[in-house]
Amino acid sequence: MALSPQWLDELRSRVTLSSVIMRTVKLQKAGHEWKACCPFHDEKSPSFTVNDQKSFYHCFGCQAHGDVISWMTDQRGMSFMDAVKELAAEAGMEVPAADPQSAARAEQRAGLHDVMQSAQDYFVRNLQGNDGAGARDYLKGRGFDQHTIERFGFGYAPPDRQAMKSALSEYEEPMLIEGGLRIAVDDKDPYDRFRSRLMLPIQDARGRVIAFGGRILETNTKAPKYLNSPDTPLFDKGRNLYNLHRAGPASRKTNRVVVVEGYMDVIALAAAGIEDAVAPMGTALTETQIEMLWRMVETPVLCFDGDAAGQRAAMRAVERALPMLRPAHSLRIVRLPSGLDPDDLLRQKGRKAMDDVLEGAATLLDTLWTFERDAHPLTTPEDKAGLKARLLGHTDAIQDSDIRSLYRRELLERFSAFAYPPREQKPWVKREWKPGGFKQANPTLSPDAAARLKRSSSGGSRDILANAVVAGLARHPDQILRHADQLERFAASDNRVGPTIDSLIEAAEVLEPGDTSPILIPDGISQAPDETRFSFLREGTDPKAACDDLAEAVSLLVERPALEAALAAATARFETDPEGAFTEQQRLLKRKLEFEQRLGQMVSERAAKAAQSDSDRQTAQTDSQDDIETD
Repeated sequence: MALSPQWLDELRSRVTLSSVIMRTVKLQKAGHEWKACCPFHDEKSPSFTVNDQKSFYHCFGCQAHGDVISWMTDQRGMSFMDAVKELAAEAGMEVPAADPQSAARAEQRAGLHDVMQSAQDYFVRNLQGNDGAGARDYLKGRGFDQHTIERFGFGYAPPDRQAMKSALSEYEEPMLIEGGLRIAVDDKDPYDRFRSRLMLPIQDARGRVIAFGGRILETNTKAPKYLNSPDTPLFDKGRNLYNLHRAGPASRKTNRVVVVEGYMDVIALAAAGIEDAVAPMGTALTETQIEMLWRMVETPVLCFDGDAAGQRAAMRAVERALPMLRPAHSLRIVRLPSGLDPDDLLRQKGRKAMDDVLEGAATLLDTLWTFERDAHPLTTPEDKAGLKARLLGHTDAIQDSDIRSLYRRELLERFSAFAYPPREQKPWVKREWKPGGFKQANPTLSPDAAARLKRSSSGGSRDILANAVVAGLARHPDQILRHADQLERFAASDNRVGPTIDSLIEAAEVLEPGDTSPILIPDGISQAPDETRFSFLREGTDPKAACDDLAEAVSLLVERPALEAALAAATARFETDPEGAFTEQQRLLKRKLEFEQRLGQMVSERAAKAAQSDSDRQTAQTDSQDDIETD
């Protein structure tokens, strides 16, 4: 069916917006407009306005905005075409005719809606009759009151295989089969799909019955516990969410939608006053359902059971969502106590416990990290490498380049902190002070550690900054553990300087508290080539200034490889994302320039101060000599 923009504009102009809205909202005249408390969120003072001349409504509180068609779809939960048809009938306009095939399908769906509603009425009557006593006892045991039973349309399907055919005799057998109410088998008479089950209607966004779900009541049977209607012209289980027509209006007030595993959980939450809950129909959450949820709120909350199956279901939803992530749109995930579902938690601990759990929902990234970290034992380097590979596999699935980069960076930082935790500090070693001689630094450094330090330092030339930092740490050993976390992360990523850093940390761990004696570097390990370039290598430098400059040098040393890796990654993206890669590369090049300027400033400032200090010292010596000669 083709609806031209001109035809839709004509429809909007023929319908007075305020007259449609005031059927469900109390409007007050305010000059040329109308005002009211917003129906899309809770508020005490009116911020919702309706302008008939411009044909739109707007809320200055929650930013809800639209015309008469979007009012019908957003506030009343109608589909676009249903809204257009209702407004067209009111305006006296004829909706353009559909092609013959579409008209036939629409007529078929209209007939099936009548069939499904008749079936619903039949199930409700059965629940109230003698045959429904067992179903009523079950509902009473679950704690559902009469209001909840009537509101959600509970019914009962009797055990008779031909009961539905007799009760809905006004409809032809093919329609009952088409609606999923009866099952046709070759060479056998059709029979009822739902038997001896507590029945629940599944409704579309307008509240029309499109399918059913049934829970078995007999305990001595091998039949599935829950049974849903098959896919029909009205019902596609991957494109519908149970309770959507009720949760939609509620979510506009709470700015939240909660996704649970089954419809009994939805009803338990609603009975406790939590109205914004929906559920998939016995399948994993699909991409279409995630998009439906994102049209309601930007971050839906998944609240699956606390058992292993529930957590796997949550992870399947996370994996489905990863390629679809876009700015501001994500998921939050609740981890219920082990072995409990929402209904159990409500019955055992009450509404406040459920509110607290929902309020503490974890982010998608937190859930992804926790699940993969705990999925397998991590006792060997191979195990840890497997964790890293799984994390990177998840990030590769994200289509949005910015979100993919941010996820990759965050997960790798968590992996590094987990895989390379700070070393446990060893007990301090008590040493005797011997007067009259040089106090040997680090006498407990083992020969193996000294040999390893020598090998690592002689294995290749280091750049000036790395060489200066190593010498500075040896000169000021009390600063090593202060920067241990940064240094260990750097050591893990640098094969040349890393072993030297590890050896220095090991040496520092056996020093006495407050000991500032330099660590004796084994013969053959070079010091910084020019001590005047870094204050922390010069004799006579103020200790506090030396430590501050050493901290700045450590920060620069640690930052450099991360900056270079990010720049290489941006360059590698040019073929797949030239625009994004260029922008990221320019940003990183600017950071690299700032990095080099910081290093240059630090060296030049200290060199200038050293030169000035030498000049002042020479001047003082000259003046002193002059005074002696004068005397």
